[in-house]
Amino acid sequence: MVYSEKSYLCSKIYRHTMKIALIGYGKMGKEIEKIAIARGHEIVSIIDINNQEDFNSEAFKSADVAIEFTNPTVAYDNYMKTFAAGVKLVSGSTGWMDRHGEEVKRLCTEGGKTLFWSSNFSLGVAIFSAVNKYLAKIMNNFPAYDVSMVETHHIHKVDAPSGTAITLAEGILENIDRKDKWVKGTLVAPDGSVSGNTVYAPDELPVSSVREGEVPGIHTIRYDSEADSISITHDAKNRKGFALGAVLAAEYTAQHEGFLGMNDLFQF
Repeated sequence: MVYSEKSYLCSKIYRHTMKIALIGYGKMGKEIEKIAIARGHEIVSIIDINNQEDFNSEAFKSADVAIEFTNPTVAYDNYMKTFAAGVKLVSGSTGWMDRHGEEVKRLCTEGGKTLFWSSNFSLGVAIFSAVNKYLAKIMNNFPAYDVSMVETHHIHKVDAPSGTAITLAEGILENIDRKDKWVKGTLVAPDGSVSGNTVYAPDELPVSSVREGEVPGIHTIRYDSEADSISITHDAKNRKGFALGAVLAAEYTAQHEGFLGMNDLFQF
């Protein structure tokens, strides 16, 4: 089944009118709201920094699914409050997995909670991730090529490297035997200053970061040898692809339980 057919089926099979709560009402939250309403859903609650008490409201508890896009410092607390309210959750917040990942997964696999989490809900990134793994599997047989990654995002993004970059790096590590771990490379700050590492061990995969302007997200994976280089890039043009993916995930989550991800929604 080709991707376009799968996307069409997601729209038809999982789509039904839902009550959606939004957690975080920044640029992403507003874009998600537009797409959700256009697809026939109802926004029953919007929670932002100034109305945290609404997690306990009947409106929030009436939601079929909550969609959360905030930041690493508050994501985990938002999850716990949503679970306590008995609401299923879709989240694209990153930067919390190291400290709370195992606990949250256990709550979903053993505790009856439901979270659909992804570091990136873009449909294009889902395809890019599959291509990344396939290319890494090929490059495993060609040790003359060394691999690195650079991600570029807007100046407001707190975590570096991005959650998407980490997910892509993990896909490479799964398929290239000569690489054992990813490490932080350089960081180009919004003011142009550069910090971080430029020297790496042979078994390390460097992931560098750039914070610049209002860039939605660019991820480039590069394989270099003495003879030539091979690069693949995903370049997001705006937030619409991320927002649509989040709403599709919510439509899927309303019908499923447990710890879910993009591999459940799109099976390549």
